[in-house]
Amino acid sequence: MNIELRFLQKAIEDKNYISFSYENKKLSKIKPLKLLEKEGTYTLKTDSMSYIFSLIKRLQVHKERF
Repeated sequence: MNIELRFLQKAIEDKNYISFSYENKKLSKIKPLKLLEKEGTYTLKTDSMSYIFSLIKRLQVHKERF
């Protein structure tokens, strides 16, 4: 388990907003809800979409909570 994955799990537990780059798009103030693992691939479920964790870059956890 890498450090970004651990930070993401902690953000889900604490209900903090996150920001990241996904397929060359900058996404900010996203509500992470669940992190699912299927066959070694992690998927992040949010309030609006699902994201493949391996395509997420520059993950930032905000202090703000939802």
